[in-house]
Amino acid sequence: MDFTRWLPFTSTVIAVIFAVVVLLRFRRRGGLHLLFWGLGLVLYSMGTFAEFYSTFAWSALVFQMWYIGGALLTAAWLGQGTVYLLVRRGNLAHYLAAGLVLASAFAVALMFATPLDESAFDSGVSLSAQYKQIMPEDALVRLLTPLFNVYGTLWLVGGAVFSAWIFWCKGVLLNRAIGNVLIAAGALAPALGGSLSRLGTTEFLYLSELVGVVLMFVG
Repeated sequence: MDFTRWLPFTSTVIAVIFAVVVLLRFRRRGGLHLLFWGLGLVLYSMGTFAEFYSTFAWSALVFQMWYIGGALLTAAWLGQGTVYLLVRRGNLAHYLAAGLVLASAFAVALMFATPLDESAFDSGVSLSAQYKQIMPEDALVRLLTPLFNVYGTLWLVGGAVFSAWIFWCKGVLLNRAIGNVLIAAGALAPALGGSLSRLGTTEFLYLSELVGVVLMFVG
C-alpha cells in the first residue's frame, strides 16, 4: 500500500484538532480572529480529507469539498482571521469579512453548479494535478479562485511576517516572533506544494500540507 495516501489523512486529523483548539479558545475568550482562523482550519481539513478519500474512489461531492476547502477558501478565511487581529480601528475588518462571506457563498454556489467530468478522474493522481481535466476550463469559479488565494496569502503570510518583525525589533516576546515565522512558513508550504503539483511534481504535495499544518499549529 502506498503510504503517501495516508499523509493527507494525518493532515486532516491534525487540522481538526487544531480547529477544535482554536474554536474552543474563541468560545472562552471571544475574538473574531479566532473564529475565522478556526473556520479556516475546518476548511483546511475538508480539503485534506477529500484528497485522502480521492486516492481510493471518485465522488463528485468529495471533489467539490476539495475544491471549496483545498483550493478556494482556506487561505482567504485564515487571512481574514489575521485581518481581525491586525486591523482594530474602524469597521474595515467587518466590511472585509462581510465581503468575504458573500463572495464565498457565491463561489460555493458556482462550484456546485459546475459540471464535472468523472471520466477524467484518476485515483492515482492528486486532485491538484488533475482538476483542470475534471472541471471546464472556462468555469467561473476557477477564475475567482486566485482572488481568494491572493487575498488570504497576503494577509496571513504578510501579517505573520509583519508581527514577527515588530516583536523582533522591539526585543520583546521573541517567542511570538518565532511563532509568527513558523505560521508564515506553514502557510507557504502547501502553496508551494500545490504549485509544484500543478507543474507535474506531485510527490511533495501531501507532505507539504502536513508540514504546513504542523508548522502553523506549533507557531
